[in-house]
Amino acid sequence: MAFESGALDATLAAAAGDDAALLSELRSAFLDSAMRQVDLLGRSRCDGNWTVAAMRLKGLAASFHAEEVMNLAQAALDGVPGDPAVIRQITTALQKFC
Repeated sequence: MAFESGALDATLAAAAGDDAALLSELRSAFLDSAMRQVDLLGRSRCDGNWTVAAMRLKGLAASFHAEEVMNLAQAALDGVPGDPAVIRQITTALQKFC
């Protein structure tokens, strides 16, 4: 999805300016943080842990303008805690940023 990657790239470029190393570091930090929340979603054993991980992921995605990930995090909040399908969808969406 070119739009999705473009929005993230634009946000990172605005933050990093012409500093390629900082741009790379910000992209890596976004992906690491997002994947950490996906891991927590996968390991959630109660509704509360699921909700916290999904809310953190949604906030992270919103702050980086990653709309698809933000919408999928909302789907996780709206759906059944522990839903493996939404975890797969989020993981697939995040792989587009690699």
